Amino acid sequence: MNKPSNTGNQQIWLPMLIISILFFLFGFVTWLNGSLIPFLRIVCELNEFQALLVTFAFYIAYVLMALPMSTLLDRIGYKNGMVAGLGIMIAGALAFIPAALSAQFGLFLIALFVLGTGLTILQTASNPYLVLLGPPQSAAMRICVMGLLNKGAGFIVPIIFTAIILTGMDSYTPDALAGLSDAEREVALDKLAHRLVDPYLWMAGMLLLLTLMVKFAPLPEPGEELRGGEGHKVRRREVLSHPQLVLGVIALFFYVGVEVIAGDTIGLFGQQLGVSHFGALTSYTMAFMMLGYVLGVVAIPRLLTQAQGLQLSAVAGVAFSVAVVSSDPTSQAASTLLLGWLGVPAVPDPVFYVALLGLANALVWPTVWPLALQGLGRHTATGSALLIMGIAGGALLPLAYGYLAHHEFGSQNAYLLLIPCYGFILYYAFKGHSLRSWK
Repeated sequence: MNKPSNTGNQQIWLPMLIISILFFLFGFVTWLNGSLIPFLRIVCELNEFQALLVTFAFYIAYVLMALPMSTLLDRIGYKNGMVAGLGIMIAGALAFIPAALSAQFGLFLIALFVLGTGLTILQTASNPYLVLLGPPQSAAMRICVMGLLNKGAGFIVPIIFTAIILTGMDSYTPDALAGLSDAEREVALDKLAHRLVDPYLWMAGMLLLLTLMVKFAPLPEPGEELRGGEGHKVRRREVLSHPQLVLGVIALFFYVGVEVIAGDTIGLFGQQLGVSHFGALTSYTMAFMMLGYVLGVVAIPRLLTQAQGLQLSAVAGVAFSVAVVSSDPTSQAASTLLLGWLGVPAVPDPVFYVALLGLANALVWPTVWPLALQGLGRHTATGSALLIMGIAGGALLPLAYGYLAHHEFGSQNAYLLLIPCYGFILYYAFKGHSLRSWK
């Protein structure tokens, strides 16, 4: 399809509306994992490392499928690619039903991988759209607006999940389950697992409606600045000559890893420290991320450049990581100071600082994308696919955290893993993004 000859505003706002809905969907599906992990830990009787295989199965799909999805977009177009991605997500949502009915952890992992595969093609298509739909110096601001929708969904989902799925959990505590016979415990856990059936049926229905909307919406097809065209294999080799892209992929690898750790382990960590509403703790992290996005919308590019926003984020990430490890788990002084003033239940200080990592993380994704894609031109589609592959950090680093927490340091000290991750992001913010040659 040729690029339409609409006015500039029409070309921008229709894709922005569609992508806004998609970003809310990304957040809804992605941040459901934070509540799903402690839930599956109970249902499938998992240890901490095993429970974090949820994040591995979900995010490893981005690594395995990013380049194939980029090729698919070049062949069938961005609009049809989005439709295909939503169709794959419907299959993933429906796969949760046999998983819940059987309470088999392996089936849950397969369903999560299928969902992640569908999201891969949607992410590969939508992020370059945002970079190119307007002035490059304000790309981070546009991504921040989308991030508000994404993390807004992430804020809402744990609350909904807790209200619908995690009610009446007193009978599923370790002490309560230990008092049951093997047969009684199996029946109780099967009954708990069945609670997932209706929510994922609703999710499949909503995804179907969204698929039809995208299919029949007059969404403009991007021109050659986004699509690969001829010589795509050559460009894939050539694109590695751009340091700002390659280093940006590494920065995103570390960023997505620390973002997922902050959002998906906070429930497990809070549960261990005796927080009663542990299933809703992901909402704390998402709330701070939303605050960070608001600051990004206001400040970039009026008060801060994209590089300066990334620098501040990396410094804050190091500071909050040190606070997580060094704060007293029996104290709630820091969280009471802020959360109590807002009327929100206080939590142990280390949990509070994990939530504050959401504030540090908010501007990393919006700023790395435009900085990494700057100057790529016809290489943009392949560069986008490589950046999507950086999401592998969400698969691998939480597993590393889980191993350290379960076998080596304990949950609190395992957050030391975050410090070198933010250290590389800091390097990219100050120097790596400006490199244009490996020499």
